[in-house]
Order: sequence, then structure tokens, then C-alpha cells
Amino acid sequence: MIGRQMDPRAFLARVGEELRKIEPKEVQTLADWIWDVYQKGRFVFVIGNGGSGSNASHFCEDMGKGTLDKKDFDNDAKRRLKILSLTDNTPYILAWGNDEGFDRVFVEQLKNLASPGDLLVAISGSGNSPNILRAVEWANRNGLKTFGCTGFSGGELRTLANANLHVPIDDMGIVESIHLTAFHWVVDDLYRRISM
Repeated sequence: MIGRQMDPRAFLARVGEELRKIEPKEVQTLADWIWDVYQKGRFVFVIGNGGSGSNASHFCEDMGKGTLDKKDFDNDAKRRLKILSLTDNTPYILAWGNDEGFDRVFVEQLKNLASPGDLLVAISGSGNSPNILRAVEWANRNGLKTFGCTGFSGGELRTLANANLHVPIDDMGIVESIHLTAFHWVVDDLYRRISM
């Protein structure tokens, strides 16, 4: 819960304790699905709001650059991971949000950019953000695989997405921290598969 007082050692101990509760197979599934998309030359799209939006941008940056070995930076024959965070197109987001409603800011980008066989990674601590759910519903109807990253009870996203990484605690900061920790493992795993 936001505002809970505890000393740094207790907070860090709690984060460590919660990390050990995460199901490793869920993290592995995310890595495996991204690897499959990479091999097929398809796109990964990542979405989220607030801190989850920051995690979406961070994950996208790490996956786009961090899965490539430096020796391949100028190797145009080396296949790159096609990944895009839909949180970063600010004018597009503001246009849809202002004119038609915030629940459209991600789904409308998918309509322009996505194709069957792509992967949508949807990050929502509550699992109930309307713009996330609308994008996942559209993706499911249009041949994309959907992977949800949730906290708390998981909300609607936990049942709507094809697979999930679920952090079952009621503390948004720790949920977001654990998501990002899991994403860093996925980056390392994809680096091993793509560049080693």
C-alpha cells in the first residue's frame, strides 16, 4: 500500500520475499513467446499506464538494444527484434485521448500497426485499466497473442490475456518493481538466444 512506513531493510526484505513467490514458468513463457515472434519476424507491442507505462518504455528500450551484441551493431544482416512501446507516441495518444477518449489510445495504434502473429504485452498493476482491456480484446479478436502483467487480484486482464505474469500483492510499487525485475531476466534470456 502506498504510504506504508517501513525502514529500507524491511522494504527490501519484503521485495525479496515477494520475488521468490513469482512463478518462474510465467516469466519463461514471456521470453519464449518473444523468441517465437522474433524468429517469425513479427512485432512485439508493449502497453501500460503510469509506472507500468514507464516499464513498457523501459522494457522496449532494453529489448531493442540489449538483446543485440555490440559486434552486430553495424551488421545489417543480423535480424533485430521488432518491438515498440505504444506509450511513447505522445501526440497520437493525446489526440485520441482528447478527441475520442483515453480508452482508445492503445487500440487505435494497434489498428494502424499490428498484424496477425504479432504479440501484445499489456502491463496493468490492477488489471482493470479500460484502455489496456480494450487493446487486449481487439488483439485477441485479430490474431495477436496477448500476454498480461498484473498485480493485486489480476483484474480482468488476468483472464482476458492468453498468458500472464501475475504478482499477487496489493502494493503497486512492489508490483511494478517485480515486473521490471522479470523483464530484465527476459532481456538477458533473449540476448543469449539472439546474440550468443
